[in-house]
Amino acid sequence: MAESVHTARWVGQLGGLGWDLHLFPVTDAQPHAALTGVTMHAFSGARPAGADHGLRVKGPYPFRRGSYMFYLAAQRAFPRRMARAARLASVVRGVKPDIVHSLEMQRAAYLALEAKRALGGGFPPWLVSCWGNDLYLFGRLAEHAPKIKDVLSECDYFTADCERDNELARRHGFEGETFPALPVIGGFDIELARALRPATPPSQRRIIALKGYQHWAGRALSGLRAIELCADVLRGYKVVIYLSDETMEIAAELMSQRSGIPFEIFPRSSYEETLKLHGRARVSLGVSISDGLALSAMEAALMGSFPIQTDTSCVGERLRDGVGTLLVPPDDIERIAAAVRRAVTDDELVDRAAEINFRQLAESLGLETVRPRVVAMYEKIRSGGREAGAR
Repeated sequence: MAESVHTARWVGQLGGLGWDLHLFPVTDAQPHAALTGVTMHAFSGARPAGADHGLRVKGPYPFRRGSYMFYLAAQRAFPRRMARAARLASVVRGVKPDIVHSLEMQRAAYLALEAKRALGGGFPPWLVSCWGNDLYLFGRLAEHAPKIKDVLSECDYFTADCERDNELARRHGFEGETFPALPVIGGFDIELARALRPATPPSQRRIIALKGYQHWAGRALSGLRAIELCADVLRGYKVVIYLSDETMEIAAELMSQRSGIPFEIFPRSSYEETLKLHGRARVSLGVSISDGLALSAMEAALMGSFPIQTDTSCVGERLRDGVGTLLVPPDDIERIAAAVRRAVTDDELVDRAAEINFRQLAESLGLETVRPRVVAMYEKIRSGGREAGAR
């Protein structure tokens, strides 16, 4: 997904290696402004807004000016040839990459499987990355379970952001090689977090940051209701909701009227501004029925905010429950409220967690630690040669 900040950050860590990186977008969405250092094989010639950012765009059309109209005409004239999977197969045939890496399962890996089958042989060694919900949620759905099994039966390597999903891949029939869990963004910029993190200890902060996703996986409304149940200990606090939508804005206004707890809708902002929000928060709350490593919880932990996260994530693999985080079920508002209550009344818990979490994540998930592991992973796959791609 060229529009994803996760993709941009993963690709960004590969800069300066002298590698020839090609990106095939699974949609025609505007590429993320931070995406750089790759050749993007776009359909529509879409570029990031503003400056070029070092993104090289190559399309399936011969003309730069008026290329999108040519693309539309060609799609009508040659629908099968211009289909996305056929186009990806053509790119693989032309570029002859050492490795094909699918970033995410449902859109990227499904597409890569179609392209592999279209080629009918000669597909390079194939690495599949699992993002948050790819296996834990979609693997339990009747529509997706057979597709996931098909991908895992034909790819050669698999990587996820938590060991839970490595195990799930085995249960879905994967017989290739897995790699130790790596965040889907690569490593975290520890020095940036250190520079942006305020000296104010969490126990003196008076903000609760609530992730505002309310959709097929997100359950922000449950988090909002749990916060309301803690109104008696939240005098002087403000709820700041980020990644919000109109549903959450209406619910937050009504909650505020009932409870007296003020709220703020945090606008869509840069990565740095979101880090600063966690740096002003005492508690960062995320509620969902499915997630992977939950990057927002990791970012909160780096900035000293105490993360409360649902136990449907893999946060417990990195932060110790009851010490560096509190893990709660997504469907139990009373238990979510109890966790919020504890985090806003136990100064020692949040202050101690801030130090433990930062030290632990800096040692295990920092860019300087993760980047060499990513490079070694690619080098190992490349050295495996074409026999892996014969699966």
